[in-house]
Amino acid sequence: MLTPQALRAHLLAARLAGTVATPREESLRSYRLFAAGDPRVRIGIDPERSWGQRELIELMADRCGVSADPGRTSGQDVIDPGRTLTALDTFAERLAEAAERRASILLGTGHPHRLLGFYVALADALSAAGCTVLTPAQGRCVDITTRFGLRTYNLAYVRGVALVRAPGTERPGCEPGAHSHSPLPVRLALAAAADAGGPLPELVIGDHGWVCGAGQLGFEAIGLADTDDPAPFVGEAEGSVSLVVPLDDGVRPAYYRPLTRYVLNRACLSQ
Repeated sequence: MLTPQALRAHLLAARLAGTVATPREESLRSYRLFAAGDPRVRIGIDPERSWGQRELIELMADRCGVSADPGRTSGQDVIDPGRTLTALDTFAERLAEAAERRASILLGTGHPHRLLGFYVALADALSAAGCTVLTPAQGRCVDITTRFGLRTYNLAYVRGVALVRAPGTERPGCEPGAHSHSPLPVRLALAAAADAGGPLPELVIGDHGWVCGAGQLGFEAIGLADTDDPAPFVGEAEGSVSLVVPLDDGVRPAYYRPLTRYVLNRACLSQ
């Protein structure tokens, strides 16, 4: 069994925490855009109050461990591994609670190139524990505004984990899915589940728009976020998002496997 000490060492070695690859400039830019109300950065969160850039820096320092000094404008961001470990322990507790009540679960990611394996392992373990892993709106189209303009994607599921794909990329050997921060896919999935009269998710697990979009609609939502994604942490601070684990969301997929083992073992779930 992976101990907290061993996982802490892995977090630092893989740069999931400690000094991470996310540039300070990129994080500060996201904080400025969030404060200005940019929907590309708010990704589904409608804040209850106004958040200025300085307040966001203070929030991210508290939740992630980044520098609280607004005068620090360059270099790499830092995530406190202790905060990551504490959040992962709580994440495991939420999984155990969901498994105990055999809850209905919706999982989705906007980072399929990096995080798909992490969520697939959770979906498999929760399904084996008796949970219902939902797949509403499979194959439905969703229009998402990107930096290249409005693009149409298809909502797809890979072993119970939702993602979006560009049309024509469903063939074997194509990319696992598209990178997206949009809350529109989860809104589509939740609306389809409601229209079908079937079960609605009692827990949503994911990142970016999946967590923010679901949490804003009143669903319990937990997930992962990097230092340049203030929206999930604002949602957590205001109570719309239940839990956010601070870590780098762009490292090699294999580096997340120890996290998977750790949370599943802590939740007493088999892989």
